[in-house]
Amino acid sequence: MKTKLFMAALLISTCSMAGTISIAVAANVSYAIDDLKKAFNKQYPDTDVKVTLGSSGKLTAQIKNGAPYEILMSANMKYPEALYKEKLAVTEPVVYARGSLAVLSSRKKDFSQGINIVLDKQIRAIAIANPKSAPYGKAAVEALKNAGLYEKVKHKFVNAESISQTVAYTVTAADIGFIAKSSLYSSRMARFRRGDYFIDVDPELYTPISQGMVILKKGEEEREVRAFYNFILGPKAKEIFEKYGYRVNE
Repeated sequence: MKTKLFMAALLISTCSMAGTISIAVAANVSYAIDDLKKAFNKQYPDTDVKVTLGSSGKLTAQIKNGAPYEILMSANMKYPEALYKEKLAVTEPVVYARGSLAVLSSRKKDFSQGINIVLDKQIRAIAIANPKSAPYGKAAVEALKNAGLYEKVKHKFVNAESISQTVAYTVTAADIGFIAKSSLYSSRMARFRRGDYFIDVDPELYTPISQGMVILKKGEEEREVRAFYNFILGPKAKEIFEKYGYRVNE
């Protein structure tokens, strides 16, 4: 009897949550966010999740200037840690996924030389996210420096404001681009096969991209916000992140 009462109370609590929550999401998560929202709404059908996508640096600047977001899902830990230190976040930063870098071309390339393909004379434009505000751009620069290639190719860079813009530049204008591996798992990118159109960047060349999340001051008292936060750290979200090329069990 007690078990039945508990389950009934849980069901009422779950179904009664209704409202809108506003989350700021790093651009690299744009490819997975729809699946995450759909899975969340199966549990909480009356909660509307409003998503604002952008580079982690720009989203953090908006938060500091009063943007009414309730959760930040950053592309690294730097920005959530800064917000927590400044008391603009009410939970300590946690890692919700770890991202990986890939090198992509919209045309078939000989990737047998690995990352050294950037030295190819036919590679005149390399799309890269702004390393000052986008963690994947910073990781790309770090990888190139550790491979001894940065100074030789930095004049080829075409800077984008976010990783999603980097993908757009890569498939429309640049010869190759350093992108989030997660972007390759969207349906519109399915035609790009590993080895012919992209390769993974050796993870030994860059610091692991630990993506961090915090609940912000505005969401402190909202049950829907806490429910979404817990969902992102739960098993179903981990399953979705893995589907999109992230690592979640390190």
